[in-house]
This record gives sequence, structure tokens and C-alpha cells, in this order.
Amino acid sequence: QVQLVESGGGLAQAGGSLRLSCAASGRTSSNYSMGWFRQAPGKGREFLAAISRSGGTTTYADSVKGRFTISRVNIKKTMYLQMNSLKPEETAVYYCKADESQIRIARVSGRHWGQGTQVTVSS
Repeated sequence: QVQLVESGGGLAQAGGSLRLSCAASGRTSSNYSMGWFRQAPGKGREFLAAISRSGGTTTYADSVKGRFTISRVNIKKTMYLQMNSLKPEETAVYYCKADESQIRIARVSGRHWGQGTQVTVSS
């Protein structure tokens, strides 16, 4: 089992930046592919980005490509999401996920999720 805890959420202005962190504990996090999702009020959970176990392969949703950057430091058991040029419509709870499968990481199903961190973008 792996446990995940997100941090770094808060309030940002439109056009601003935030960096989210996801700290892993328990089973070695380098055994897992990891990803970021978000869920806005009244909407479903949306895939944002994923990163392979080694960090060598990344995948992004079109909605964030070029503005968000996913990264990980395995020795620190931490994954990051650098978010730039934020928009008010990106106000949501942001979640990290871990999965043994690089194929499944982008799916909204799965067992290993953090509790989420709130990001609010003001106009």
C-alpha cells in the first residue's frame, strides 16, 4: 500500500502560478506511476498529467499542455505539479494518484488517491 498527501494548494490570481506537491509513504513510491487529477464543483474528476516510475515519460491533457509541468523526485518520494498561467475555471480540488500500471494511471478509477488540496483562482 502507498499513502499519498497533497499540499501546496491555495489562492492564486488569474495568470498566476502555484506548485503542488504529493508526498508518498508506505510501499516504495518508485514502484508506481503517478498522476494528477482535479475535480471542480458539480463536475467529474479530470485527468491532468501523469509521470512514469522513473520520471522519464510524461503525459498531459490538452487542457494543461504547455502550462503545467509534472515531475518527481523518487529519493524524496515526492511528485510535483507546477501550474502556470492559471485560469479561474481551474478552481477545483486537485488530487494525486498512484498506480502500478502506466496504462491505468490516467483513469479516474484506482485504489491509491490522496485526500486532495483546494486550488482557487480569482479573476
